[in-house]
Amino acid sequence: MLSRTDARWLRCRTPRPAARLRLVCFPHAGGAASFFGSWSGLAPVDVEVHAVQYPGREDRIADAVPTGMDELVAGVTAEIAALSGTPLVLFGHSMGALVAYEVARQLPVSGLVVSGRHAPHELIGGDVHLRDDEGLVAEVRRVGGAGAEVLASTPELWPVFLPAIRGDYRVEETYRHVPGPRLSCPVTALVGADDGEVTVEQADRWSDYTCGSFTRRVLPGDHFFPAEHAAEVLRVVIEENAK
Repeated sequence: MLSRTDARWLRCRTPRPAARLRLVCFPHAGGAASFFGSWSGLAPVDVEVHAVQYPGREDRIADAVPTGMDELVAGVTAEIAALSGTPLVLFGHSMGALVAYEVARQLPVSGLVVSGRHAPHELIGGDVHLRDDEGLVAEVRRVGGAGAEVLASTPELWPVFLPAIRGDYRVEETYRHVPGPRLSCPVTALVGADDGEVTVEQADRWSDYTCGSFTRRVLPGDHFFPAEHAAEVLRVVIEENAK
């Protein structure tokens, strides 16, 4: 079992050694472990929540940002593998859904929950990571979420925060799915009812990625519904992985 002092990639606010389930949560592009800050307190006492801390932000601000998906997945997979002995469910939102999926291809997991993201083979691409700072901030503001307006109005903070955001967009926009065996675990796809980034039809195509069961749930909210409705999202995640 990984100790908290040894953890570089994972943040666990409330360790629960006797947990029946461990939930590992992957944030969106530009996001951090704090996106899931309330989840440990909202989770049942028999569920231990871990949040992934990508390099280049918060307490990893000095760490180099990964240049591609393979580098990102390799780093976090090694640490998640140490969470052995308890059923493991991965939850990923937006870009985090892609990272969680690629980790699930490497490790035996009990379930995968993908949120606010189209299926891996649907190449969207994009040039956000190649834009100048103003263009990058404009995209962050368009998508929205906590802190977007503050970032847009405080350019003196851009040298601190934009390298990680740009790096995340580079990971996402240069990602290319490599076909392989389907997952064997259940997959649940969540989408916000008012999400302008992902359609229900796109969410449904995650069903092609598992030989196990597939469920799609539409929840209230826009693209950042896991922040707006954290308790409801967590309830659904646990409910779908207790079957």
